[in-house]
Amino acid sequence: MISGVIKTPLKQFEDDRGKVMHMLRCDDPHFREFGEVYFSWICSGATKAWKLHKKLTMNFAVPVGSIKLVLYDDRSDSLTYGRLSEYDMGDFDYYLLTIPNSIWYGFKSLNNKPAMVVNCTTLPHRPSETSTKEINDPSIPYSWEIQ
Repeated sequence: MISGVIKTPLKQFEDDRGKVMHMLRCDDPHFREFGEVYFSWICSGATKAWKLHKKLTMNFAVPVGSIKLVLYDDRSDSLTYGRLSEYDMGDFDYYLLTIPNSIWYGFKSLNNKPAMVVNCTTLPHRPSETSTKEINDPSIPYSWEIQ
């Protein structure tokens, strides 16, 4: 696990009418502050990588479909510097992943239907606080093709 990343199981309540899926409450011990919530759809077989937020903390959940989320820690002062972590996320294993700032991330759809990633951030998104790299950037030792 990468230093500062928190995996929190989430509750689901289901009956014959449907289900309710919790994500984040202001009284949860891991809640810090609210910036914005957005929904990111990823098409079947697609990959979105690499992105880093310089200031905000992300809180990811995947209520629809499934993804492989990959994190890379290149924070030189981190105990987990240079480490990669993979997470299979989705409605089959529903949890919240809290990702601190300055960690590279990307994700790939795992099955033949679109997936929805919900992100509740601690700050509103601003392009100036985001960095991106190409999907096969050699500075991140990960290959999406062989996973």
